[in-house]
Amino acid sequence: MISDYNRLSGLQKVAILFSVLGESLALNLVNDLDKTEIRKIRAAMRGVNNVAFSVKKQVMEEFYFSFVSEKFVQEEDDEPKKPFEFLKELTNEQLIALVASEDSRVVAITLAQLEGDKRSAVLARLDEAQKREVLVSIGNLDDVPLEAVVQIANKLNKKSKQLPKTVNFSRGGGKDLADLLGEMPPEDEAIFMENLEQEDPELAEQVKKYRITFESIFEIFPDNLLRDLMNAVDLDAVSLALKGMDQSITDKVLGVLPKKKQAMFEPVEGAVPKRDVDDARKKVVTAAKQMEKDGAFKLEDLLGGDTVE
Repeated sequence: MISDYNRLSGLQKVAILFSVLGESLALNLVNDLDKTEIRKIRAAMRGVNNVAFSVKKQVMEEFYFSFVSEKFVQEEDDEPKKPFEFLKELTNEQLIALVASEDSRVVAITLAQLEGDKRSAVLARLDEAQKREVLVSIGNLDDVPLEAVVQIANKLNKKSKQLPKTVNFSRGGGKDLADLLGEMPPEDEAIFMENLEQEDPELAEQVKKYRITFESIFEIFPDNLLRDLMNAVDLDAVSLALKGMDQSITDKVLGVLPKKKQAMFEPVEGAVPKRDVDDARKKVVTAAKQMEKDGAFKLEDLLGGDTVE
């Protein structure tokens, strides 16, 4: 066991510092080392595995005071009074992204600054192995020098400024899934929704809030919207889209069309490729979605039973 502090070389002291703090955290303090010096320190760490606690304490104190006196002395006005204050401005997702690639000791120091809800949100996203390391580290932060903590805060603060705002990236969920389903063939879309309703009913309900299908148009669109929609689609496409639909649906569409278009309407007779019918129906659905984007209606209102006059 190494028990005589005075017989330690400078390299051994640095190796002990790295062993106590962990390499990632120590490099935040000693950030001017080149790769060769870091390799020497790593090699020296293998020879300082068994060190008396009193020696570790002396090493930590020496480095702390040397850092304060030589490297980290700043004007009082330049030193942030609350170095982790910036964390309060971050959402849970941004906090998770901030510490995702950090050493467990750095994660522990960060979590120690957070309130309960935010702390729990970050911990919940860690895998079990890292979570155990972080929790153990949180209970052993007393030996981390103050200046190391300040350096970590400064580093994370800089890193946080590069995080995307919540509104700058897709949120996923029901709306995005509904949009993706709208690009699928109708049969595949229907099968997917059937499976989703069984596997995740809650998500299925969210999808329905943003999902317009050819069949649902005739259930939720009031006559004035249905008229505008059918007028926005080529009459031949409307006729083809109605192929195979119940006669009551065809009658409903004819009832909202202008007299001139009613006279021009010709139902599609005989066999036609299913793909052609699907493409025609997709044109109608696409036109309906465009109307929604243009503000003609809100799908949530229609699904909630409200009507648009």
